[in-house]
Amino acid sequence: MKSRTRFRSCDAAGRGFTLIEVMVALAIFTMAAVVLGAAYVNILNAYDLAQKANARNTDLEFARSQLLVTTDHDDAEKGGEFDSDDDHVTWHAQIDPTPTVDVFAVTFVCEIRGKTDETITENFMLLRPTWSDPVARSKLFADVKARIAKIQGTVPQ
Repeated sequence: MKSRTRFRSCDAAGRGFTLIEVMVALAIFTMAAVVLGAAYVNILNAYDLAQKANARNTDLEFARSQLLVTTDHDDAEKGGEFDSDDDHVTWHAQIDPTPTVDVFAVTFVCEIRGKTDETITENFMLLRPTWSDPVARSKLFADVKARIAKIQGTVPQ
């Protein structure tokens, strides 16, 4: 009688990983590492862009505040400039009167030069009595009085 105990049968307890199984596991690990690495790089890029946007918004806000505190019409149109952390900022505005007394249509242009060169243009309405021409202001007031009198059905005095 031949002894079969000499060769062990391949049961699950004594069996190791095959080369194919190891290669598949390595491929899955590699793909996961690539995906996680790409996600990490995207997060770093987004963080950098957010910091640049915050710096840009801070510069833009300061330039806009300079326009708002300027009491002279010609000085406001001429604009100004200043240096921030790593940027040089220049701004100017085009100011047009509107049919409403002391309200002006403003086209605000802010140029930020430094790490990134950017030009931002904003349009907004601004109530600024100090920019009004006294003659134009009195004419607008007279027009408003006439319109109100017409609506009320009375004659202006």
